[in-house]
Amino acid sequence: MELELSSLYGQDLYTDRGVYVGKIEDVTVDIKEKRISGLAVRNVNPNAFEVSKNEGVIIPYRWVTAIGDVVLIKHVKRRRAEVEAKGEGERGEKEVEI
Repeated sequence: MELELSSLYGQDLYTDRGVYVGKIEDVTVDIKEKRISGLAVRNVNPNAFEVSKNEGVIIPYRWVTAIGDVVLIKHVKRRRAEVEAKGEGERGEKEVEI
């Protein structure tokens, strides 16, 4: 399936049980493998992931189950996002595993 990366930006992200996760802000790409590796999400719903205000998460692309008007991922239990502060101007996001 071919997909334009720009079509993912700004899309709403939900779990397959209908829980709103947040808006897709960016896409991470594995250049060597020529594939999408993750979706960077900001303004994360605290009912989906336990994050502090203004923190984001990177959702592994393997969790994605459908892409259409919205993007669906496998349902995850509420998790603590392991976010580390990085240098100024960099996002402090880490992939969250199930």
